[in-house]
Amino acid sequence: MSEHRRKPPQPQGGGRAAARRAAQQSGRRAAPSRGSAPAPGPAPDSGAYGQERPAGGRAEARRAAQRGGRRRASDTAAMASGSGHGGRGGGRRTGGGGGEGGRGRGRGAGSPGKKRFIDYPRSGKIGWRRFVPSWKQVLTTCIGFMALLVGAAGLALAYVDIPDVQKASQLQKNVYYWSNGKPMVVAGGGELNRQIVPIDSIPKTMQNAVISAENASFYEDSGVDPMGIARAIFNMAKGGETQSGSTITQQYVKNTYLDQSQTLKRKVTELFISVKVGIQEKKTDILAGYLNTAYYGRGAYGIQAASRAYYGKDCDKLTPSESAFMAALLNGPNLYDPYITTEAKGANLKRAENRWKWTLDREVEVGRMTKAERDQIKEFPMPRKPKKAMDLRGQKGYLVDLANNYITANTKITDSQLKMGGYEIHTTFDEKKVNELAESVEKVTKEHIRPDQREVDKYIQFGGASVEPRTGKIVAIYGGKDATQHYTNNADYTGVQVGSTFKPFVLAAAMTDGVRDPHNPQRRTRVSPNSIYNGDNKLKLLNYDGTVWHDKDGKEWHQANDGNEDRGKITLRTAMQFSVNTPFIQLGMDVGRDKVKEAAIAAGLRDDQSMAKTTPSFSLGTSAPSAIRLAGAYATFAASGQQSDPYSVESIEKDGKTEYEHTDKPKTGFSAAVADNVTDVLKTVVEKGTGTAAKLPDGREAAGKTGTTDDNKSAWFAGYTKQLATTIGMWRVDDQAKQQQFLKMYGVGGEKKVHGASFPARIWAEYMAQAMKGQKLERFPDPAPIGQTVYGDGMSPSPKPTPSAPAPSSPTPTPSKTVKPTAPASPTPTTTCADWDLACQHNGGTTDGGQTGGRPGGGDTGGTTTSPDPSTGGPGGGDDGGIFGRPAGGTSGGRRD
Repeated sequence: MSEHRRKPPQPQGGGRAAARRAAQQSGRRAAPSRGSAPAPGPAPDSGAYGQERPAGGRAEARRAAQRGGRRRASDTAAMASGSGHGGRGGGRRTGGGGGEGGRGRGRGAGSPGKKRFIDYPRSGKIGWRRFVPSWKQVLTTCIGFMALLVGAAGLALAYVDIPDVQKASQLQKNVYYWSNGKPMVVAGGGELNRQIVPIDSIPKTMQNAVISAENASFYEDSGVDPMGIARAIFNMAKGGETQSGSTITQQYVKNTYLDQSQTLKRKVTELFISVKVGIQEKKTDILAGYLNTAYYGRGAYGIQAASRAYYGKDCDKLTPSESAFMAALLNGPNLYDPYITTEAKGANLKRAENRWKWTLDREVEVGRMTKAERDQIKEFPMPRKPKKAMDLRGQKGYLVDLANNYITANTKITDSQLKMGGYEIHTTFDEKKVNELAESVEKVTKEHIRPDQREVDKYIQFGGASVEPRTGKIVAIYGGKDATQHYTNNADYTGVQVGSTFKPFVLAAAMTDGVRDPHNPQRRTRVSPNSIYNGDNKLKLLNYDGTVWHDKDGKEWHQANDGNEDRGKITLRTAMQFSVNTPFIQLGMDVGRDKVKEAAIAAGLRDDQSMAKTTPSFSLGTSAPSAIRLAGAYATFAASGQQSDPYSVESIEKDGKTEYEHTDKPKTGFSAAVADNVTDVLKTVVEKGTGTAAKLPDGREAAGKTGTTDDNKSAWFAGYTKQLATTIGMWRVDDQAKQQQFLKMYGVGGEKKVHGASFPARIWAEYMAQAMKGQKLERFPDPAPIGQTVYGDGMSPSPKPTPSAPAPSSPTPTPSKTVKPTAPASPTPTTTCADWDLACQHNGGTTDGGQTGGRPGGGDTGGTTTSPDPSTGGPGGGDDGGIFGRPAGGTSGGRRD
């Protein structure tokens, strides 16, 4: 080939081929080692000293550099400051060539750093990416955390022991003892009735319902179900059916080994114990333990007690439908018991039906019931109304309630602590006397009360109590025919007025404080039982100063005697003997009704709502103390004035430690002279007065007083020997009625009228004869002389008492006051009060129009009778403490015998 056709040599740094070669060479030179910054080679911008650039030089060089850069992109990230940024001009590609290119190389190449054990923040990354951990770092951290957690759990499991089951199970019940130390009843939570049954006695339908609703993976999990906890949280978050995150094992551990506190420590302990229990115990034992310890409401712990409480049968007789309802109760008894009204009426029933349906559907969902079986269950299994636990039948339920009321009112043990159980409670109750009192009531009732023959014999109620005078021990009570049928404790506050059994407190006040001088009320004269008062019927009531007493409407009060009898001028002893009203209502006015109330309180009655307002009829028994309190007050007379509050609990122990021990704190209610003189007068009542039906055999001395209230709505006998004081009350009320009221007792037992001298006195004598059998014959002390013979009602200072009245033992004094003879009473308008109108009754209305009108508290002999008020603990009412803590309330009739 000729030389002139040969391609001329390319200028240095110019031409397409030269550019290609330069790009390839620069690529090879610039290929960095792993981790170093790339240094791109230059593409000449122009020939040296202005030589013309060959066609395509710069563009071709750029494309070649880009192709090489893409192949190395993942390994050529800049490591040092300025990496990836070459110099301008010749430094753009290779970082060489001097000038600007030199600076580009210095910023882009960088040198490898020292390798770190933990590459964080991460090298080779820019900005926020340096702080994003790699997947290897995340995985390593998770594995390390799990290893640490497993290690800690292992240590915890090694050091956590399963507590003693037997010790923990004792926390679910209380043991009550008779006064002789013999166990009386095992109870807890007020009405707890717990019976352990084996798993074979728990029907499969119940087991399946509970497992489906509470812990579907029970037989597969290890005692703790993380997925169950997560599922429960998710369901609650989305507003679905509430499920417990705890497994059956966890709930069994909580019920059996731990308390019910909601602390993090207890929850963690529960988890570890649950895992151990799940490993060491059989699943069937855990399930049986849970069903036997869980609380189902109505005081029932365990499925057997719950089945009896809700359906009245043993748990092995439960149907699939009933089992589904019982399983629902475990989610909250107070929310699902249809007979509990916590919100709107019927809210619990609606909740129960929804939960019952859900439980049945859930059984199908988890394969524990077939669809065909589910389709056959259509009607909700309505449980029966609540009843007392059967181990508290008879008088035991009343005794337990009375002891519980005393504990919560007089010790540091709260109601919630008492319901948690674990206490050994030693009571004052004498088993023999309790049975004898119940038998005495039943005997007289069987002989005389025949509700199947006489309509008026229906709804008769008796209440009674027996108290030891020297100590105040409540040795026996009669609360009603059966604590599982009649729920109100008739020995405790009922709202029943006590009538003339209140008169001894009027006499005690007159002996202690004396009657007021009509001209100087600061001067008082203490009275003798032989003081003379007018016992005629319908006398005009006078103030202590001799003026006529008027009520708020300006009306006079003409007091009537029982049977409208005129007794003439009689001593106070005779007035008590035959329960004549007019002398005692006037004596109360002369002494002052405030002093009468003070005397009643000094004897042991409570200053609460059971004490009626002190209208004149207050002296005739419009107050309504309980049978226990009345017996305790009479016990003060038996103890020659030493007063001891009635009590029912001697001591309480828990875990071998004494939690409470009763301490006797007697105080002086009256002087011995006052108390013994009252006793001497009350002996006359039993020996030859209205209380002769209460005479005791073997010549044993007894003292007492009858009491019958207005319109024959209640009758009482309260009396005592030297060793024992007892009260018996009788009234008529339908305890199952929604609107309860005291009913008249005319014709009851075939008698024209029921008095305290009839059935109450007979029961008292029957019981006391048995209770005192074999005990020493103790006589009452001879009374010391007391007071002066006072002549009330403006009578002559030289009266001639009726033949039945003993002659005064002291010289005839000057009369205490002189008033003009009263004119015969004329009828005055009356006010009739409804049974529920307490304000009217307290302010002097009448219940039946009366016969003489204007009498505060009216009726045919004064006073009122109200219907029981559930809010104050009357028949069918509350159970918030009774004589030991219950707010008493209301008044009812009372005056005649």
